[in-house]
Formats: sequence, structure tokens, C-alpha cells
Amino acid sequence: MREGATKDTYEPIIPTNEDAQRFLAANPEIESVDFLIPDINGVMRGKWGPAEALEKVGYPGINMPLSIFGLDIWGREVESTGIHIETGDTDGYCRAIPGRINRAPWSPRPSAQVLMSMYTETGEPCEIDPRNALQRVMDRFTEKGLRPVTAFELEFYLVDPAVFQRSGRMGKDQGPGPDQQQMYSLSELRGQSDLFAEIRSAAMEQGLPIDTIIKEAAPGQFEVNLKHRDDAMAAADDTVLLRRLITECAHKHGLRATFMAKPFLEWPGNGMHVHASIIDANGDNIFAGEGGDQRLQHAAAGLLATLKDTLLLYIPGFNGYRRLQAGSYAPTRIAWGRNNRSVVVRVPASDDKARRLEHRMSGADANPYFVLAGVLGGMLEGLEAAMAPPPPVEGSAYSVPLPQLSDDMDDAIEDFERSDFIRRLFGPELRRIFAEIKREELKAFDNEITPLERSTYL
Repeated sequence: MREGATKDTYEPIIPTNEDAQRFLAANPEIESVDFLIPDINGVMRGKWGPAEALEKVGYPGINMPLSIFGLDIWGREVESTGIHIETGDTDGYCRAIPGRINRAPWSPRPSAQVLMSMYTETGEPCEIDPRNALQRVMDRFTEKGLRPVTAFELEFYLVDPAVFQRSGRMGKDQGPGPDQQQMYSLSELRGQSDLFAEIRSAAMEQGLPIDTIIKEAAPGQFEVNLKHRDDAMAAADDTVLLRRLITECAHKHGLRATFMAKPFLEWPGNGMHVHASIIDANGDNIFAGEGGDQRLQHAAAGLLATLKDTLLLYIPGFNGYRRLQAGSYAPTRIAWGRNNRSVVVRVPASDDKARRLEHRMSGADANPYFVLAGVLGGMLEGLEAAMAPPPPVEGSAYSVPLPQLSDDMDDAIEDFERSDFIRRLFGPELRRIFAEIKREELKAFDNEITPLERSTYL
């Protein structure tokens, strides 16, 4: 519901099914459709349906329980959220996002997929849908005549399941030697050329603006960069769809793609980096030109000031805190710097017109809608208060005596739950539900006795 509106005055915009009708007319051979709704963890949930079910995906929509946003990472109901059977487990309507009905080219049969967002029975955007939470942040920029320009970088590992099970190695089993890093290696990219060609082709078919693909810092680790968009919501949609696309294409090639934040202790983790600038009503970058660098510093200061509050958004899972290690290119201190990859908030090398911030905190398994809401909300906080950041760090931030980020998920949950910034960003209900889900997930890990404990103490 829009701020200031009431249920009596709310006038929902009735969507149409024109997108679906055009898609079906152009693709009459489609047999089935995957109806996709990202849950509170950014995990795709939904259902399968026949092609004709697309005829109602704009309006009235596909029925799904509102409690889909009360599931933990294992897809289990978290009763303490209070949005499951105690409410009657009511349905909402999942409706297609314009332009997001596409073919699923990896499927062996003619299939399509549609990305959706959740609405209530009365037609209002569901307030606990992460996508709608991001929209509320974007609305604040719109009110100021501003528009964020954003892009995601996504790291992942490709694992050969059979080789990994046999030897603990990640890629092709070629001889007895150790896995090699081969950072930025073109030959390693060439070794997966068929897969990456399919990923690029599928992305083009789905309108996902893939830019570069590089070999990353660990064996079997790669990074895909998306092009900048002046529609932050579209950038987040691109990212959840790209994760699914990479996973499905890798599976087709007999590989498993993992976006797990820290799948291997001895190698770097997987990050989700966000590049962000802001343009004004004239389309000019507010971080460029006269006064631009000062505004950029205000935005950087806002990100640093809100980092403890938002850490749970960027590192939402137990495993992700293992990624925060000195020297790992994952940040451990609340610091910013220019052209420096050891800090949380980096100002990349660029010309004046392209000046922007790079936020390097998030794990690749985080929810892109929450990540972008936290980043944009923090930038806006700094701009509105004209915050001043500490001096930029030169050299390695790992050895600088600055405030250190907690590597404890329990601390992150407490900071998130107590945060007035998060309450203003998301509202008290979404803040409460996300904290309850994370607390239940942490409890599951605390209650697990590891094989190392048994081998040591049994």
C-alpha cells in the first residue's frame, strides 16, 4: 500500500494479460510454464502449469500462499513468523512482472518461465515480498527526482559432482596434481566455452544484459558481470534470473553451479558485488562534476554507517560468515577506499562521468532485492544527512585499526532486529519476520554436532 493510503482509498492498478497473449502467439509450441516467485531468501519457489495457465498470469494471477515468505532456507515453515496456519494460510495472487515471460531454453521440452511478484486479495503489493520492499526504497528516490543506476557482479563455482565425490577436487580430474587457481585464465574459460556460450545465448533470449565473464581467484570459480541498468528493480530481477539460468545450463552440461558464499575453506568465497551511481532528472550522474565527489563521499558514509544494521541482508546464512577472512578479498573492516579491493565500499577507477560506488559485502547467495534495498537505502541515508566518511584506506584494509565486522550470525541478527534504520527501510513486520527466520536457521546449525566434534571427543 502506498504511504498515506488506506485500504478504503487504495485503488489498485489492474494489470492485463497482454504480455502473455503476445508470448503465446509468438510461441505456440510451448507446452509448460514455470511460475517463479523468489522467497525471502531469494530462493525460487513456485509451481508448474500448462501453457494456457499463462492466460491469467497478469490478472487475476496465480494463487500462492502468502506464507511462502515465512519459509527458511530449507523450505520449512517457521512458525514464529505467525504467517502460516494461524492465519488460515491465506493465498495471495502472484502476477507476472512485465517483460519477464520468456522461454526456458535449457528445458528438453518447449517450456517457458515467468517471474512474478506477490499481491494481496485486495490487490495491494504484499508488504513482505522482498521485491516490494525494494520498490519502496526506489519510490523514495523517485520522490527526490533521482534514479539509481546499478549493476551486479556474480561469482560462482562450477563443480563436477562425480569428480568432487571421488577426489574432493572441483573440475575435470586431470592427473594427481592440486587444483590450480589460474586467475583470469583464458584457457580455463575456453575449457568451458560450450557452457558459457549457452549461458550467453540463453541470457540474450531472456533479455538479461550479460557483459563480461572472467575466471576468478579459485579453481573452478568464475564471475559473470551484468551491464548497468537505470532501473534498479530490473537489475535485481536480472540477477535472480541469471542465477537460475546458470544453474540450469550447468546441470545440462553435467556440472553443478554453486553460489554458496564459502563452499571451500581453502579458497576464496563467492561474492555478489553491486555497482551503484545515481542520476538526476536530467540524466546526469550526481557523483560527477562540481560537488560530485563530495556527494559520493556522503553516500559512502551512509553505507558504512548502516553496515552493521544491514549485514544480515548481505550475509544471510550461517556459511557466509566464513567468507569474511583477512586477505580473502572479502571485507572484514568498516572501511572505504579508492581503487582498493580490500574495503567494503570501493570507488572503482573510472572517468568522471562514470564515477560510482562498488559495494563488496554480499555473498553470492544473498537475496538481490534485499541487497539492493540495503545498498540504496544506505546511500540515501548518507546523502540526506550529508554524512562525512572516515579517511579512505590506502593499501590493505585488513591491517588498519578500524571497526571490525562481526563474523557471528547471532550478532548480525541482533543488530538487524534492533535497527531503527531497518524499521524505516522495511517496516517492523518484514524486519520481524526476517529476523525470526534467520534465528531459526541459526538454531539448526547450533544444534548440529559436527563429524569433527565426534572424531575428537567421542
